[in-house]
Amino acid sequence: MIKQYIKEINAELIQLLGKKIDLLRGVQAPASNAGVSPLQEIKSNDDNESDIPSILNQAGVPQFVWQNLVINCQAAVKSRLPTNLQAKPRRVTIIGGGGMMGSFFAQKLSAAGHQVTILGHDDWDKAEELLNDRDLVLICVPIEYTTEVIQKTVKYLSPNTALADLTSIKTPALKTMLEYHSGAVIGLHPMFGKVQSFLSQKVVVCSGRRDEEFQWLLKLIEADGGELIHSTAEEHDRMMVAVQAIRQFTTFSLGVFLAEQELDARRSLDFASPPYRLQLGMISRLLTQSAPMVIDIMLATTESRQAIGKLAATYARLAKLVKESRREELIAEFGAIQAYLVPQMDCCLTESHHVINALSNFLNGKRQETENVGANRGSPLQKEEGRRQKAEASVF
Repeated sequence: MIKQYIKEINAELIQLLGKKIDLLRGVQAPASNAGVSPLQEIKSNDDNESDIPSILNQAGVPQFVWQNLVINCQAAVKSRLPTNLQAKPRRVTIIGGGGMMGSFFAQKLSAAGHQVTILGHDDWDKAEELLNDRDLVLICVPIEYTTEVIQKTVKYLSPNTALADLTSIKTPALKTMLEYHSGAVIGLHPMFGKVQSFLSQKVVVCSGRRDEEFQWLLKLIEADGGELIHSTAEEHDRMMVAVQAIRQFTTFSLGVFLAEQELDARRSLDFASPPYRLQLGMISRLLTQSAPMVIDIMLATTESRQAIGKLAATYARLAKLVKESRREELIAEFGAIQAYLVPQMDCCLTESHHVINALSNFLNGKRQETENVGANRGSPLQKEEGRRQKAEASVF
């Protein structure tokens, strides 16, 4: 009876959430509000939220439940592709479309109505058929093969075919495409791993030639909630030293250290705060990726390798201060990075608060779910007592 009641409530909640999201999108905006987006109207009226705390309190609903609901509804506004996004289906070939990123783009393009074909490692005997008369060719292969594949690909392309790559190092790829292909060229770098949509994900766009021919693709990414970051290839590669190479090296090296120390990671989670769990989570995410890809990102450029060497030297210098108990010098180092980084990172602190709170709520929910399952199943002693009573009853 209770399960059925909960099921009915869930159905009602889903219907109400759907109505709210449609209103935020403007899909079903009231006629009297024509010309003003529902989102603007909501933001301009502070009275809409003034009575929320008292309503939550009366209903016994914790504030974090409501806050997460509001945030998720706002995020959902961009999570559905408009049905009228584009009228002209494009013919697209993805080279390397069997991998994680290639498969993701293939799925998104197909869902938007485009005709997508895949050219895999063993399909080059069909290259003329798969690459001829295409509107767009996307190159999505490991870093070390990108320029070679570009040179191999352009032999089959007409000047009317747009060419783009998805590799994480942009300067050599973009230079090669511009040199060998006379048609439209652009460099793209999706700044994410395994995801379900572009929602809240960044895609770096490096201008090449005739960028207007890629607007339909860029609009598709934005319509699915993605954020486009425009940059030169050179600036992109400089930023990737910190954003990718250094970050992945620090995560990788921490994982290596924990393995060398034979840490019981599962047991350590029993003692863990949410920030520690997030660190282990980042290691876990790294280890789900392709090892050659991760290592190639760290080794990709001279600048990346040099920066990792400098980071190792910084680790060694600070470790020496710790080993020698030079407390005042370590405090001075802390003050120096506070002065430099804190003014630039206000948004990061706010975001980290949200992530930690969300993780805490998730863990509480999982714990409650486990307790509920245990209560339904009963403890071993309770089960044994039940079996004993059943046996005794059967005797009589």
